[in-house]
Amino acid sequence: MKILKKFLIFIMTLVIIIILPIEIFKNNVCANSNFNKKAPIKIAVFLHSYDDYLSLVKQNLETIQKENPDKVEFTFFNAKENQTIQNASIDKALTENFDVFIVNLHTLKLDEVGSILNKIIKENMPLILLGEPDENLIRFVGRYGVFIASQGKESGIIEGNILANEWNTNKQYIDKNNDNILQYIMLKGRIGDPIVDQRTNYSILALNESGIKTEELTSFNGEWSKDLAKEAIESLFLKYGNKIEAIISNNDAMAIGAIEALQKYGYNKGNKSMSIPVVGIDGLPEAIELVNKGYMTGTVIQDAQANAEALYNIGMNLAYKKPPLENTDYKFDDTGVVIRLPYKEYKK
Repeated sequence: MKILKKFLIFIMTLVIIIILPIEIFKNNVCANSNFNKKAPIKIAVFLHSYDDYLSLVKQNLETIQKENPDKVEFTFFNAKENQTIQNASIDKALTENFDVFIVNLHTLKLDEVGSILNKIIKENMPLILLGEPDENLIRFVGRYGVFIASQGKESGIIEGNILANEWNTNKQYIDKNNDNILQYIMLKGRIGDPIVDQRTNYSILALNESGIKTEELTSFNGEWSKDLAKEAIESLFLKYGNKIEAIISNNDAMAIGAIEALQKYGYNKGNKSMSIPVVGIDGLPEAIELVNKGYMTGTVIQDAQANAEALYNIGMNLAYKKPPLENTDYKFDDTGVVIRLPYKEYKK
């Protein structure tokens, strides 16, 4: 009996020796984790450029910081449309004291971004990717990061519907050759960006589903650039002239460039008989002003403020090791990792 008693005491002592340090360690880790998570939360924001829509997102994030100086601090990195620059910025930031990374990749090609994304993952850095992902990127990062994107399909449909309404309302001015077919030029964004095909294809699909026959005169890859689009339309106008019945642009910047080119030739200054419908996407202030003046047919608003708020709310959740959607109204799409923000139309 004494032997059994001594054996039980030995076992209990052994358990205490093994378990107690583990529990103390766990408690200390939790305590230290909470203690070290000092406000404000430091979030690194890597943007592929500071142009156009991204500049609005940046401005809204800066406003959020001004309103919450004790909660969050954003540091911005401009890739200047160069993935090598962005990779170097991320590499350096990984050695600094950030709590969350928000990355708007310049390219989705895994051979150019896979290595740097892998470094972020290995460092266990909470990660939000801003922008439309492709399937390869979702597979690569999906278990480790959250994506915030708009729905390219939706924006294309809305853009097509704006143009369809314009055709049905002012067909006598638009259908210059009276063939009952809408002849158009398509201005496309960066090659390889999945949102380009979505916006392009669904804008035309929406027109066709509205009962409007279409014919593409030509398309131009304008790389999202106002200047490139302006140069292209200046040249294409000389080639196609009165055959152009509409210009459909994947974004507002290129649409604005197109309007500047048309105005050089006396078009889109308020006279319906001397106007070519131009539609874009993003809801840039300059585009909205052109719509209000009647120089641009319409735009599809991508809400920069709502986008910035989503980045902030989800970023704060990730910083504090909470589920990304906790205490928000956001939902993942079918992928389980992508949050889609809605668009809305804007026309005069």
